[in-house]
This record gives sequence, C-alpha cells and structure tokens, in this order.
Amino acid sequence: MGDLFADAAAGSLLLAVPVAVVAGLISFFSPCVLPLLPGYLSYVTGVGVQDLESAGRLRMLAGSVLFVLGFTVVFVLGGALFGAVGQSLFQYRREFSIVLGVVVIVLGLVFMGLVPLLQREVRIHAVPAVGIGVAPLLGFFFGLGWLPCIGPTLGVVLTLANQEGTAPRGALLTFVYCLGLGVPFVVAALAFRRFMVAVDWARRNQRALQLVGGGMLVLVGVLLVSGVWDAIVMDLQAWASSFGAVV
Repeated sequence: MGDLFADAAAGSLLLAVPVAVVAGLISFFSPCVLPLLPGYLSYVTGVGVQDLESAGRLRMLAGSVLFVLGFTVVFVLGGALFGAVGQSLFQYRREFSIVLGVVVIVLGLVFMGLVPLLQREVRIHAVPAVGIGVAPLLGFFFGLGWLPCIGPTLGVVLTLANQEGTAPRGALLTFVYCLGLGVPFVVAALAFRRFMVAVDWARRNQRALQLVGGGMLVLVGVLLVSGVWDAIVMDLQAWASSFGAVV
C-alpha cells in the first residue's frame, strides 16, 4: 500500500485523481441520480419520503453509508479489472491513449445530450424490501443497473484506470470516483432539508451542468488524443521527484 501511494505522488494519479473526484460529483448531479435522491434515501433508511427531514441522524447515516459501500464494491472491482488489462497493454500505451481519448470525447458528448442514439437508459427495476439491512444490496443494484446512465462519467474514470496500468491503481482511482459520487449522498442524508435547497438549484440549472460536465469530459479526451495528458504527467513526475524525502 505504501508503494502505491508513493507511485501516486510521482505519477499520473496526481492528474487522474482530481478528474475522478469531479467525475463522481458530475455523476451525482446528473439527471438520472439527483431527481431520485429522496427516493433512494427513503429506500435505504426505511423512512417515508415525507419523514426524511425528521428521521434520526444515526439511521440516515447508517443507511446512506451502507448504500455507498454497496456500489463502491462494484465500481472498485471494475477499476481493478481495467487497471490489470491496462498493464498488459502498456507497450501500446500511446496508441491506446488515442483510442481511449476518442472514447472519452464521445462519452462527453453523450453526457451533454448530443448523441441521441446513446441517450437511452437501461435500469434494473427490481428493488428489494426497504430498510437499512438491504442498503448495501440496493447500492449493489445501483452500481449495476445505472451503469448505462452514469456510464459517460464512469467510463472516463475506467479509461484513466486502464491507463494507470495496474489493478491497485485502477481500484484506487475508482474508489476516489465513488467518494465524489457517494459523499453527497451521505451529506444529503445528514442534512436533508438544507441539501434539498442545493438540489432545487441543480434542477433549475440541469442543462448548464450537463454542458459544463460534458465539456470537461471532452477536454480530458482531447488531452489524451493529443498527447498533452502524457506531457503533463511527465512534468508532474519531474516536479514530484524534485522533492527530497521527509525525515
């Protein structure tokens, strides 16, 4: 684990981790997650939507955290798989960066709603009985059933995980993505009334958020295709290696 974080400080994770966090936040504020926030919190806590504001904080915290852990397992396993595959393709790194960059650009355009053919959502509608006990299972269903919906942002993170070239790095990157997606769930559970003010603002500005978020994804794709991403990584590696060890 220590070697992993040492590599992160000197490698492309310095650049990829912030992108993964932002991608997670973009996923949370996407049209297929944000509007259903009260419903999800109701399912994972066993509390009616009308009673969420007065529900006990411990119950809200437990349900939301277990829900986040459920989908984190799915995404981290996927990140580890993509990282492992990337390791075997390391010798074709430049060619693969171009291909993945094109994919990321397309995903960004999908998120912006500019590719109608790929705008369809596929979801798992089977929902288990409500309550804290099934919150991890519901999170697991969320991770599987909403992949087509949050796919554009998650796809960027998995692309970066593939570039990292190792399973631990890929797992770390998708874990950070889950923090960006999951922390708002927990915050909303603990301060539901106040958080709904932000939710209402996001709903009113949903289109602008889609355009900004999709534009950021397209930018990442352009950086990958052009080779600027690798150049920035090399600069970060040189910058990180210039610091001596702290005793």
